[in-house]
Amino acid sequence: MQSRFILALLTLVIGWPLAVQGQETAAVDTATRFQLPATDEGLAGEGPLRRQDWFQNVWRKRRETFAANAESKQGHVVFLGDSITQGWQDDFRGDFKSIEPANRGISGDTTRGMLLRLGEDVIDLDPAAVVILAGTNDLEEGAEPQTIAGNMQLIVNALRAHDAEMPIVICNVFPSHESKKRPADKIKKLNQLYADLAKKDGNVIVLDTWTMFANDQGNAKKEEFPDLLHPNAVGYAKWEAALRPVLATLGFVETEDDDFVIEEGFESLFNGHDLTGWGFRKTTDAMLKSRDRWQSRDPHAPAWPIVESDVAFDGKSKTPEGRYVAIHDRLVVTTPPEGRKIQQLWTTREFPNDFELRLEFRATPNADSGVFIRAPQLQCRDFALAGPYKNLKNYAPQQWNTLVVAVHGGVAHCSCNGEVIEEAMKVPETGPIGLEGDRGQVEYRRIRIKTQP
Repeated sequence: MQSRFILALLTLVIGWPLAVQGQETAAVDTATRFQLPATDEGLAGEGPLRRQDWFQNVWRKRRETFAANAESKQGHVVFLGDSITQGWQDDFRGDFKSIEPANRGISGDTTRGMLLRLGEDVIDLDPAAVVILAGTNDLEEGAEPQTIAGNMQLIVNALRAHDAEMPIVICNVFPSHESKKRPADKIKKLNQLYADLAKKDGNVIVLDTWTMFANDQGNAKKEEFPDLLHPNAVGYAKWEAALRPVLATLGFVETEDDDFVIEEGFESLFNGHDLTGWGFRKTTDAMLKSRDRWQSRDPHAPAWPIVESDVAFDGKSKTPEGRYVAIHDRLVVTTPPEGRKIQQLWTTREFPNDFELRLEFRATPNADSGVFIRAPQLQCRDFALAGPYKNLKNYAPQQWNTLVVAVHGGVAHCSCNGEVIEEAMKVPETGPIGLEGDRGQVEYRRIRIKTQP
């Protein structure tokens, strides 16, 4: 009964031609099989659907290619998009060797076009995950952000009807330029609507691929987008680097355990396999006051759940709702569906003596986290975009970076990749080590400490 309901829903929502068991399906000539409908009548979604001769030719040829490699792409990660996705080439230039994703980008396509072909090009592959970059061509055709976001919601609904647990990664629409009929204000509005869409679905991850590309005016940069629309090799490399941490957390890349050997005199605070030694601590009165003050003056203040009592996660691989997860020797602070959500994971131990804390972290674009040193927070973010240390020369965006905190006599000296970020941060006499979650995804690994008597 459930499978029949799903088939009926997909037929109604996206016009996907489905064969009901027991019925004969007529053979369809390839030339007409991939031909665009002559009119919009009866088609799902709203907004533009391109029918220029050049586009019809690209649409047909690309979809013939998709049909030819469909069998070999069963169960793979699928990239759905337009010319930017197509331009990554069908082999993604070797950037994702371990997963061999399926490229389902068609140059010039709109979200309504993607909705129309979603069933055969994407859902028929029974994908492990779907990565979507879509909407820029709709803007060129004059569609409003609300219309585009409505089509994206229908795409998500259809994917959910097929597999309720399948991860969906929506990439922010890249910046472009007014001269391309893609003004910054419309792109920012569309990206905000995509973020609002994700709040309704815990398995939709929105990746900030706008901030990392936009200049001070919110437009594309010539050195990354020569035509102010399509990325060059530098742009694709940045997109791949932004996606890699998320794909690793979803279990598609970097699936081997870390072979790091801890230094003599240090002890590990994270065993790499579960959250033993870590937990939530009861929300303090000071935190409650800070939370209430923030939320009372800012209607867009992030969610900040209250913890009623201490709880330890010994032997558990993740916290409730999966905000903190142990994956292949990485302690991951995952992207919250709410966009921003303040949470804190603490060691169950306290550290009263002088110590040196060492760890490595990696952040998605514009992600925001922090490391608590007994109580004060040392900002640990995608420093290049989120600050506060934007001028670091050695910081590597979306790569692993080393943080060292040396506490002596109630003062912490902190560095990132050898560059001093806090010369003398005052800390209490004792307290735990904590990791904050706020915006985006931040990963930690090789967390170890050397205490002094």
